[in-house]
Amino acid sequence: MIRDITLGQFYPADSVLHRLDPRVKLTGTLVYVISLFLFQSYIGYLVATAFLVSMIVLSRVPVSFMFKGLKAVFILILVTGLLNVFLTPGRELVTFWKITITIEGLRMAGFMVLRIVYLIVGSSIMTLTTTPSSLTDGLEKGLGWLKFLKVPVHEIAMMMSIALTFIPVLLEETDRIIKAQQARGADFESGNLIRRIKALVPILVPLFVSAFRRANDLAIAMESRCYRGGEGRTKLYPLRYQGRDVAAYIVLAVYLAGTICVGILF
Repeated sequence: MIRDITLGQFYPADSVLHRLDPRVKLTGTLVYVISLFLFQSYIGYLVATAFLVSMIVLSRVPVSFMFKGLKAVFILILVTGLLNVFLTPGRELVTFWKITITIEGLRMAGFMVLRIVYLIVGSSIMTLTTTPSSLTDGLEKGLGWLKFLKVPVHEIAMMMSIALTFIPVLLEETDRIIKAQQARGADFESGNLIRRIKALVPILVPLFVSAFRRANDLAIAMESRCYRGGEGRTKLYPLRYQGRDVAAYIVLAVYLAGTICVGILF
């Protein structure tokens, strides 16, 4: 389960999406997320599906690798779907005991499940095709105008980069701790809920200790290299828009216009 989390991982490949400017991918992800909340019809979700499938094909990332991240949030998806099925009022379809399933509930549950799945997969495309350093540069460059409002853009981008970089490291550390505890006879799967929660203590304590130790080592490494923030810093590979980035912005504009039209008409 721990290894199924793909957030923060980068998949190296030679694709159109990998070569795009990170600012384009950040904007595209934001546009796609917004579009999912504009759709309220089957036609809208067909448009979103077609766009997502085309991005998956262009990314050249294996579909199995991309969708395995859904295993980690399967319980969330299941609970969300069931809550919408049982708690949405409308035209009665099936009734048993005190539970009523409505047509509107099934429709809403389907839309909510699709929305969560598409949100996760769409965000995964961005992280799988963009290195953490490029993502940081894109975020810092794209939000550079906030510096005039005294917003510490560089520090925010740096924190995001560090967080994304350490997610796979901490997941690997968690997996190693679990295996070490199981080798010593620990049982994390049997018993009731309270017993399972108590069984997590031998995992969380060494994990927090390891995380603080890594954070301290990183702080010492940054200080030893005279890191003093983003002021006056230059970049080896500064971001510059290419022709493919302009074409990508045009595609995003067409998609956004299409989603607005679909949301109004349907």
